[in-house]
Amino acid sequence: MSKKIAILVTNGFEESELQSPKEHLEQQGWTAHIVSPESGTIRSWAEKDWGKDYRVDKTLDEVTASEYDALVLPGGVINPDQLRTNGQALSFVRDFFIQNKPVAAICHGPQVLINAKVVNGRSMTSVKSISKDLINAGAHWEDKEVMVDNGLVTSRAPKDLPAFNAKMIEEFKEGKHAGQVL
Repeated sequence: MSKKIAILVTNGFEESELQSPKEHLEQQGWTAHIVSPESGTIRSWAEKDWGKDYRVDKTLDEVTASEYDALVLPGGVINPDQLRTNGQALSFVRDFFIQNKPVAAICHGPQVLINAKVVNGRSMTSVKSISKDLINAGAHWEDKEVMVDNGLVTSRAPKDLPAFNAKMIEEFKEGKHAGQVL
C-alpha cells in the first residue's frame, strides 16, 4: 500500500535525522515530502557545522495534514526552535493528531509537539536537554532509545536512528490510531 509522508523541517535540521528516516520511508515504496515554511532549499546541520542543502518539495502554504498518512519531525537545535513559533507549522502538526495519524519525532523535534499542545499525558523520550520541557508540558518522559504511545514515536538522538526508523515504519504501516488524539 502506497503512503505519503510529510517531513516538516526548516533551516538547521539535523541532517542524519532527516536523511535516514527519509531513506527508510522511500525503501517502503512510500513518498516522503520535505515540507517547510520556506520554498527552494533549506540547509541542514551536520553534527558540528552546516551541512548540505535540501530541496523543499512543498511549502506549508501548499499542503494540509489530510494529504498525508503520517508526519516526521527531525530535530537539530535550530530547526524545532524556529518551527515551534510558527503558527502554521503548529496547526499542521496538531491536525495529524486530530486526524489520528501517526507522528514520529526525534532529538529536539518534540519541542514542536510541546508548542502544538499534543504531549500532555503522553509517554515520550527526547534528547535529555529538553526532558524537563516535556515533563512540564505533561509528558511522561523516559531515557530510552525509542518510545511509542498510540502512534507517536519518539527517540533521543542520531545514535538511536535504527530503533527510531524501525518503530516509525511499524507505526506508519499500522496507520491511524484511535488513541492518537489531542
